[in-house]
Amino acid sequence: MYAEIEDTIAAVSTPPGRGAIGVLRLSGRLSHKIATTLAPNCKLQKVRYAQTCDIIDPETNEKIDRCVLILYRAPASFTGQDCAEFNCHGSPFVLARILRLCYAQGARPALPGEFTLRAFLNHKIDLVQAEAIRDLINAQSEYQAKLAARQLQGELSRYLQPIKATILEAVIHLESRVEFVDEALDTHSIEQLEQQLAKVATQLRRLVDSYRFGRLVREGIKLAIVGRPNVGKSSLFNALLQRDRAIVTDIPGTTRDTLTEVTSINGLPVHLVDTAGIRQTEDVVEKLGIERSYAAIADADLTLIVLDSSKPLCDEDFRILESCRCSKHFVVFNKCDLGVNENLLKDYKGFKVSAKTGEGIDELRQAIFNYFSAAEERPDLLLVDARHHNLIETALSELNLAKSRLKEGFSEEIALFHLHNTLSALAELTGETTVEDLLGLIFSTFCIGK
Repeated sequence: MYAEIEDTIAAVSTPPGRGAIGVLRLSGRLSHKIATTLAPNCKLQKVRYAQTCDIIDPETNEKIDRCVLILYRAPASFTGQDCAEFNCHGSPFVLARILRLCYAQGARPALPGEFTLRAFLNHKIDLVQAEAIRDLINAQSEYQAKLAARQLQGELSRYLQPIKATILEAVIHLESRVEFVDEALDTHSIEQLEQQLAKVATQLRRLVDSYRFGRLVREGIKLAIVGRPNVGKSSLFNALLQRDRAIVTDIPGTTRDTLTEVTSINGLPVHLVDTAGIRQTEDVVEKLGIERSYAAIADADLTLIVLDSSKPLCDEDFRILESCRCSKHFVVFNKCDLGVNENLLKDYKGFKVSAKTGEGIDELRQAIFNYFSAAEERPDLLLVDARHHNLIETALSELNLAKSRLKEGFSEEIALFHLHNTLSALAELTGETTVEDLLGLIFSTFCIGK
């Protein structure tokens, strides 16, 4: 997929459209030559120094823009190669023209993620850190950005380093026993190895278990709001969204279709779904909306069943409660500002809120977050990527097999086979061993210019 790594590549790194500043990047052996050709008044010896330069068309001698140019010399650059970075005025026309001049001087268009790929191939970052750059760019909540930034600093790689060292020690120990076949592995050594591997297995299990919440941080949770007409579903939707998005009236059946918006609760992305009121009706359009309400319940990670706290339950309320009995749900007693039917609170455990006044909304938001995060048990280090989870799960499985084979008295070669598989899975995670197809798959998801 990716061409010769020594080619000089060029791309605009800032988002498409007009802006105050536009950044154009070059990486490769011709970077400095192209930079000095287009900005002849720049000083090549000023490396890692911001210098103001005029960009000139070498064919016409026409001044195109005045920019800030920064030169980087290999290997002290992001990609590990000679690099140049033009900080120009953010006109798409100006940037496109400068980019064409770079191509004319021998650069080629960068492929998606190619700058980061070169940083990885030149050992400036590992594969987990490379993926963290993508995740940081794509972050849509504060918590997503925070986790990606920690991964970019090498948090997961540092966590795995002593684990790999312990497994490698076990491998060396067992291989020496295989080499000297006359010296049997004594019981004490077996027990000691088992204890070391058990400790490592616990650390890997902690990572595997963290993916339950980490996946939700990455993908977000689906939260459906359901109930009969006029219980305040759309008002609750707006309150959780913290802005008026759904139309709210006293007329039953105002919401006739599902309405979806994305928000965040304590940094956790939430796909919030407002649904049509569920009731018996002959209206064809309303029936279609109600069918979609039931579909939203089936797809949701959590359903909020909204009841009118000021009135006794009716048959429609009971039908909705019954339909959600086997799904994950919270019961929400809305309109508590109008009074609360205390019998309801005795029969159903739920949350008292007023979407109108905001009473109880913060407590409901915190309860939703706690439900998914298990805040009192949630580790600081989270797996958010399916590739990471699958490889660590594979490593854990192979490690447990090695542990079991030792305990069952199998030969050292059997345990070694599984330990080597464990190390192989962890090495693939960080990119120490990988294949070109995998790199193509990962870096094709990056934006051009990064």
